[in-house]
Amino acid sequence: MRIAYLTGEYPRATDTFIQREVATLREMGVEVHTFSVRRTDDEHIVGAEQKQERDRTFYILPPNPIHLLLAHLSLLLAFPKRYLKTIKLAFTTSQPGLRGGLYQFFYFLEAGILAQQIKNRQIEHLHNHIAEASGTVAMLAAEMGGFTYSFTLHGPYIFLRPYQWRLDEKIKRSLFVCCISYYARSQGMIFAPTEKWNRMHIIHCGIEPELFNVVSHKESGKRLLFVGRLAEAKGLPILLESLALLKQTHPDIVLTIVGDGPDRQKLKQLTFQLKLTENVNFVGYKSQAEVRNYFQQTDVFVMSSFAEGIPVVLMEAMAAGVPVVATQIAGISELVENGVNGYLVPPGEPNILAERIEKLLNNHLLRITFSQAGRAKVEKDFNIHYEVARLYCLMTSALKGHVEPIRPNFPENQVSLKKYEIVTTSASNW
Repeated sequence: MRIAYLTGEYPRATDTFIQREVATLREMGVEVHTFSVRRTDDEHIVGAEQKQERDRTFYILPPNPIHLLLAHLSLLLAFPKRYLKTIKLAFTTSQPGLRGGLYQFFYFLEAGILAQQIKNRQIEHLHNHIAEASGTVAMLAAEMGGFTYSFTLHGPYIFLRPYQWRLDEKIKRSLFVCCISYYARSQGMIFAPTEKWNRMHIIHCGIEPELFNVVSHKESGKRLLFVGRLAEAKGLPILLESLALLKQTHPDIVLTIVGDGPDRQKLKQLTFQLKLTENVNFVGYKSQAEVRNYFQQTDVFVMSSFAEGIPVVLMEAMAAGVPVVATQIAGISELVENGVNGYLVPPGEPNILAERIEKLLNNHLLRITFSQAGRAKVEKDFNIHYEVARLYCLMTSALKGHVEPIRPNFPENQVSLKKYEIVTTSASNW
């Protein structure tokens, strides 16, 4: 099977789950061609895996003007009716106003480049991650090129502006939709025609549990970890306020913040104002291997976000046996079971956040209990090998016109599931 993967910017340090998905599909024998609207900045190339993926990815922007013109001219002459239908689709799904129309024109131009590349490479299907701008490009390219497309529905941001991004039209025209959680699926169903509901499936983002050594918890803790983009949606001021409260009883507490983003300087200033300079370390973006090392030096992983899907970094922390405290939003409760494998807290509440963190810091036996339950949860429900096997079967079935269950199965007689390994025995017959 030869397919294309499209995102707005690939590969990024914050989207390693997409890289794992692509790599696992390739291991299963799928020929995956990666496309990206924009080229990734050097700040996201934090490991050999990102550099390798960037080198093999086709970037639509900036376009060569001659190649742009030839791509659109070729598509127009070869399939004039299809090309004109794409113009109509672009016009009817454009965001309102002059600015929205201008952006849609750019998406249309980008779609022509993508469609021509896909046709030249004889690719049979296009899959898109992140359904906003790149999702629009994917929808237009599929219409222009006459091939099928699907996308992974993450949220949360598209749910804030679903009409602007025409989520309804994208779902209606897609061959199928991968929803990362039941929460994401339910939000998409609001805008999908009822006859498309059975084409909206649950495929989790996944991790490789075997890459993570389980942390040992033997005494009272003092080390906290956050990994993510330093942006407003992550709620980091709330985490810093909770840290100030915890410092009163744990003066040597340390929070390590892995990641970068637009709010870094503001957060550093707040750290200074709260007199936490000695307690907080901003270390920037790190490679996947380096992040795994940080888990080994952590007692509790904390996430104070206001908007998420199901964060992959929570899966990674649980795979490493690090107990987690996270906000009860979106699909997080489908991963973190409150009081079983972690704690869920109301968003925007530093006092409750501090209280739950303190419980875990003071009780290593509770950390061990959460550690074991958390590891078991991700091994069973968020294992990248299992999830990509589901995706593979969903994709092959959909291309043949068959409908898979909401939570797709995979044929165990053709997939040998070892501890954390999938071996395909006759993938060509799937």
